[in-house]
Amino acid sequence: MTEKILNFMGLRKVATVFSAVLLLISIGSLAVNGLKMGLDFTGGSLVEVGYEQPADLNRVRGQLEAAGYDDAVVQTFGSPTDILIRLGQDHDPKLGDKVVAALQEGETQELTLRRNEFVGAQVGEELREQGGLGMLLALFMIMVYVAFRFQFKFSVGAVSALAHDVLIVLGFFSVFQLDFDLTVLAAVLAVIGYSLNDTIVVSDRIRENFRKVRKGSTIEIMNISLSQTLGRTLVTSLTTLLVLVALAVFGGEMIHGFAVALLVGVLIGTYSSIYVAANVLIMMNLTKEDLMPPEKEEEVDDRP
Repeated sequence: MTEKILNFMGLRKVATVFSAVLLLISIGSLAVNGLKMGLDFTGGSLVEVGYEQPADLNRVRGQLEAAGYDDAVVQTFGSPTDILIRLGQDHDPKLGDKVVAALQEGETQELTLRRNEFVGAQVGEELREQGGLGMLLALFMIMVYVAFRFQFKFSVGAVSALAHDVLIVLGFFSVFQLDFDLTVLAAVLAVIGYSLNDTIVVSDRIRENFRKVRKGSTIEIMNISLSQTLGRTLVTSLTTLLVLVALAVFGGEMIHGFAVALLVGVLIGTYSSIYVAANVLIMMNLTKEDLMPPEKEEEVDDRP
């Protein structure tokens, strides 16, 4: 039975334009809007209030504004009766009691203070710096590993794909102004690992076929390699996406950002393994000679 070879690289120019548009939108939004940093990074107070019956979020926001908390971010937390309130307030041990007192006015049901936490701005600044440095270090070490494991051109392709994925995930959170906290940062780092694994599998097959296929252009060998790994890529991505959709829908507010970041990352990572990493190899003019093992120099016998 003849294996069907799909012409992936026939769409490489379209894919290049698509990636360029996504990157421009992401970088533009990051430059103009920035990221909506969560309390882990900015510092502030977190108050969780329990209601006996489902709460009206618009009414809660109005009550807080009337009490002077204009910057309050209100959202449900797991269930309609659990309300999470984020405030950019200085440390106040009594803040939770004050918020509950403001919300209790005009309410017939009893409200319960479940949590009153404060994250210092200095801690947030340190976490932001360490997280960014950790990500840069991870990308550098990946480039070194892929260059050692395969070849320098492969390392450029792999790191280009990873940078592409990270920028688009960050851009997604910037465009839609979703909270960026430590769980989302963890998801971005997980995206790097997932995308790298996919890229390594594709790169390994490309290297193998460059050495095995005697006749065929670079684009033809790329298409053969991508077609051979397509089944594995789809099965891995689809099973991962099913779990992430379940987490995003049913996992609750605490891991919602984490699940959304991974959803976007897995989708764009699957795409980049095919079209970004392989496309960079073509742009860098990868040839069979690049992957041939160096010939051993024959020893010359100088004896008379």
